[in-house]
Amino acid sequence: FWQVLAHEATSNATSWSHFNAEGNINFKSILYLPDDLPPTYSYTNMEPVQGALRLYVRKVLIGDEFNLLPKYLGFIRGVVDSDDLPLNVNRETLQESKILSVIKKKLVRKAIEMIRQLAKDSEDEGQSEAEIDEEGNVIETEEKDSRYIAFYRKFSPNIKLGVVEDEPNRGKLMKLLRFQTSKSDGKMISLAAYFDNMKEWQEEIYILGGASAEEIEKSPFLETFRDKDVEVIYLTDSIDEYMLRQVRDHEKKKFVQISSESVKFKDEDEDLIKRREKAYKNTFKPLTKWLRKLYTGSILRVQVARRSLGSVPAIVTSSDFGNSANMERILRAQAFQHGMDQSSFLALKVFELNPRHPLVKKLLDGCPPEEEGDEPFEVAPDILDAAWMLHDMAMLNGGFPISDPEAHNQRLLKVLRAQFSLDSLDLEPEIDPPVEEDEAPEIDFTSDGINMEDFDLDSLNLDDLDMGA
Repeated sequence: FWQVLAHEATSNATSWSHFNAEGNINFKSILYLPDDLPPTYSYTNMEPVQGALRLYVRKVLIGDEFNLLPKYLGFIRGVVDSDDLPLNVNRETLQESKILSVIKKKLVRKAIEMIRQLAKDSEDEGQSEAEIDEEGNVIETEEKDSRYIAFYRKFSPNIKLGVVEDEPNRGKLMKLLRFQTSKSDGKMISLAAYFDNMKEWQEEIYILGGASAEEIEKSPFLETFRDKDVEVIYLTDSIDEYMLRQVRDHEKKKFVQISSESVKFKDEDEDLIKRREKAYKNTFKPLTKWLRKLYTGSILRVQVARRSLGSVPAIVTSSDFGNSANMERILRAQAFQHGMDQSSFLALKVFELNPRHPLVKKLLDGCPPEEEGDEPFEVAPDILDAAWMLHDMAMLNGGFPISDPEAHNQRLLKVLRAQFSLDSLDLEPEIDPPVEEDEAPEIDFTSDGINMEDFDLDSLNLDDLDMGA
């Protein structure tokens, strides 16, 4: 029946649900989850499939353009047959019928339940007993995606769009989401599985966005979380971060970007942290004051990091009330962002210093004192270059582009010049090689070429050759 309904003789449905809805409104329906993306979903479009859901009244086809499911479920195909809808009215009147509104709500609930059941069945299949050989050893088989994960990889944008748009069913849809994490070894897990892995003191869901899981794996933000063995969810789809900004929390646990400035760990001594912050703030006040002035126009604020930055000397985080570096990257790449005010999507950058790093301590020694004397303090050129290189390094560590690549390249050239002890970077004069006469190509006499021995001259009859003009 699926192949007749979908007009696809070679494909099969991933799952299906046949049910009778009883109550004030009665109807019968069968819904199918397709195995592959419909053709209308090409080029990032998500247009509903034409004729995907057909409406019948007492087994009489009324039409297939009633939009019985929302846009995010527009890929589902099926049939609905109701005895309660009137036959003798036009389509416009039927479209506004309260009966049809009730049918739509029930269809959405059944469609979500069908997807949830597919996820549950796939999970149960994955927990089946392992195969054992005659000697009692577990037979290792190549691990493949479960049926739900294969479905999810294709239709995850639909589910995420539903999380954004369908607030009444948001809780159910959130349970259908799957993400890669810092501890999932490339597998996709649910939020429920993430909760099972949370530390006892952990009260927040840690997330980090990026263009790919491979890129996120290299982020310096993860260093401290790896040291604490805390799991971080990777947001690799363009819609992920936008979706979670709309949701903000799940089961009373808040989503927190680990690239933001206010990340805290509940397992640390708060009193000790406050005393350290105060001491570091007073010690590095001259440096933060100077860098704030130096980075004007690029950085919103300069401060000593309130959390451990691991081995990096500095990093640029984003303010809690602005976009992250990943969100800024996505908005910059929007096809229709031409003419938009950049201030509307640029992240509010916070430059955080690692007070324990030797490079930062060296900058502190070379920066102007907090209270300057009668004569202005002149910063050494190498300290100034180091401050700007630290700025560019911190921007890249935070996932932001460098604001002045040309100046960055010039500073790197200075470093390379000093590294190789070069007196000058002036180019050498262009060479003028002597003119060489053309030489005949060398013949390789060692290879097997055409030899007279290859021909049978005894059998050659010159009379048979056509010697005419």
